[in-house]
Amino acid sequence: MKVIVDISDAKVSAEAEDELVTFSLGSCIGVALYDARVRVGGLLHYQLPSSTADTARAAERPLMYADTGMECLMAEMTKLGASKRRMSVRITGGAKMLNDHLLFDIGRRNHAAIRKILWQQGMFITAEHVGGKLPRNMQLNIGDGTLLVKYNNETLSL
Repeated sequence: MKVIVDISDAKVSAEAEDELVTFSLGSCIGVALYDARVRVGGLLHYQLPSSTADTARAAERPLMYADTGMECLMAEMTKLGASKRRMSVRITGGAKMLNDHLLFDIGRRNHAAIRKILWQQGMFITAEHVGGKLPRNMQLNIGDGTLLVKYNNETLSL
């Protein structure tokens, strides 16, 4: 079953038939975590690098930010038996969109934020497809952990 992960959203699953899917990762980052031993996967689609910019908003919408979004995603996956030491970490997005003419460079800042958060957690990126100027879609298959990224009319496997 396709489970849609919206913008500023995350979903986790331990159901082999589930596919977690998110669309239009422009400057946003999609983080796919997968623990192959227990076949638990999670997908986060966050918009901004740090909740410290607006703590009140982060309290209302923690999945909007890399730091609080990862906390929520990890907590939900742990409830399903996943261990961060066994997780593969794959990320995509972080594009430089046309409306971001070096004013904020959100895509690059989002990429740097998730790398720092993962490093602090002792986790490392298994594969990534980031940057460029076009949005991406990503799909995580819970049954076998495959991750497909659609970019520029191509489908890549990470």
